[in-house]
Amino acid sequence: MLIVDSQVHIWGADTPERPWPIPPKGLKAVPVHNNGVPFTQDFVHGEMDKAGVDRVIIVPPSWEGDRNDLALEAASAHKDRFAVMGRLDIYRDDAKERIRNWLKQPGMLGLRFALHTPLLERPFVSGELDWVWREAEVSGVPVMVLVPHRLMTSIARVAERHPGLKLVMDHLGLVQGKDDEAFEGLGELLKLAQYDNVAAKASITPFYTADQYPYKKLHAPLRRVFDAFGPKRMFWGSDLSRLPCSYRQGVTMFTEEIPWLAAEDKEWVMGRGVCEWLSWKI
Repeated sequence: MLIVDSQVHIWGADTPERPWPIPPKGLKAVPVHNNGVPFTQDFVHGEMDKAGVDRVIIVPPSWEGDRNDLALEAASAHKDRFAVMGRLDIYRDDAKERIRNWLKQPGMLGLRFALHTPLLERPFVSGELDWVWREAEVSGVPVMVLVPHRLMTSIARVAERHPGLKLVMDHLGLVQGKDDEAFEGLGELLKLAQYDNVAAKASITPFYTADQYPYKKLHAPLRRVFDAFGPKRMFWGSDLSRLPCSYRQGVTMFTEEIPWLAAEDKEWVMGRGVCEWLSWKI
């Protein structure tokens, strides 16, 4: 069974040679992931081998700014194991042209936007991202989006207006809390399953429960997602730098501990589905 992690961050240190941008007011300068200690491609590659993960999709983190250099370097060094959902500065003068040529970058599979805080969501709710959805659809560029459950109705409008745009909802729309608090608005995500161009990324779910491995409290909400989206539109992911268990346990909680996942379903959820959705050749 091909195991593909739909989200892992890698990042470098904040140095004079490669500085992180000064964050806007209201955002933290230092990431909470891994206490800010850099996550390198070599480290992730070693962890993959230990956990039995075949491929990962690198999502460059927000604290490094809108840059994809380290992710693309990793994808170039390990073409068979790393690919990228990259960041875009939508305010650049050449932003439209960049989207049109986005998939010409070796190792690039699509775009990713984090719109999960009041500050980060402003371009979305104000309509400043409307042209991005249009250009991505025309150019065949898939998009991963992290938004809270309260904005799922706005995503529904994007899906309706752009049926040719492939959208992936990151972290099942989870952004805060544990258990009942975290999953309270899950029904809003499930409504998106009616759109064939929307998929759900079941990533970092252990972070949103007070339970311990094998995380049986997560089985019920995960079953709701599975029943709504089906195995071909539900993608496993770890968000490794925040994972509260070992990487191997992040895998086996799906492959060994969920009794209602059939063998064929696991193949789709654990890797085949996201590869086909993003056109990453198997």
